[in-house]
Amino acid sequence: MQEQYTKILKTYLEEKNEIGLYQAQQFSKKVLENQISPEEVVSLHIEALEHFFPNLPQGARDSFDFLIEIMMGYGMAYREHQILRDKQKELESEINVAASMQQTFLPDEIPEMNTLDVGVISVPASKMSGDYYHFIKDDNDCIGVAIADIIGKGVPAALCMSMIKYAMDSLPEQRLQPGALLENLNRVVEQNVASNMFITMMYGSYDPRVHHFYYSGAGHEPGFYYNNATDSFEELYAKGLVLGLSRDTQFREYHKKVEPGDFIVLLSDGVTECRTDDGFIEREEITRLIRQYSDLPAQEIVNNVFYQLEKLQGFRLRDDFSLIILRRKV
Repeated sequence: MQEQYTKILKTYLEEKNEIGLYQAQQFSKKVLENQISPEEVVSLHIEALEHFFPNLPQGARDSFDFLIEIMMGYGMAYREHQILRDKQKELESEINVAASMQQTFLPDEIPEMNTLDVGVISVPASKMSGDYYHFIKDDNDCIGVAIADIIGKGVPAALCMSMIKYAMDSLPEQRLQPGALLENLNRVVEQNVASNMFITMMYGSYDPRVHHFYYSGAGHEPGFYYNNATDSFEELYAKGLVLGLSRDTQFREYHKKVEPGDFIVLLSDGVTECRTDDGFIEREEITRLIRQYSDLPAQEIVNNVFYQLEKLQGFRLRDDFSLIILRRKV
């Protein structure tokens, strides 16, 4: 290493051109790869100078001793930085694995129905999402839909999400009964989730035989119901405690008769709590945007609403964004 450095320095001192500087840059990469400390680099430089200038003034030699002492302190801080950087890379790798795993918990495709047009979009604010949605279709063509928000981020949220998915999959006989499903999920969450994590959920079941939408809520953001005949929105509110607070919580079941052209809007608070430089947007802004695109297919509605709300935020999501629309076909 010393011989190589001396040769590079000699080239630069004699020619003072870009070649010498380029060689110095390449050498610095090797210094990093071999984890050579800053004070060791100074020592390489001093030895090379003594080779070229054996009569180096004593004052100059003493100044290098002073520089080495400074570099020793800097070197310790630098090594700590390297350790932290390595740990950060390891953590980022683990987060990437968890984010990839998290995607497998979401539905691969949206169930198709002759009587229902479904649109869904779910975009995380960062690599890991706290939002979750789920679809299931039974033998009678009834469709169950869940939307949840895990109050927490990162790997714990991903693990919690996996628990919710497999708990729902393990309750096939109750998955299309909103109140019963939430009660079972609540017991699972109460037993297995830390007290500092909370899960809100809205679960609904659409029966195409009678065109009724049955739903229950567990502290989740109210959705909307659009009445096509009156061109009006009303809040789709379902009162209920968040999952996991009390083991014996019961969840009331609500229902709506869905007429042709009517649609149900389910969402996470990342939609209704969009923040701009002027503050939070109003819920009326959400319904205005949905009405603006209401003549489009459901998937195009959610895509356009997301784009407009993302644009209002300067294309920087501050919270996870999930929006689902279920519209009865005319």
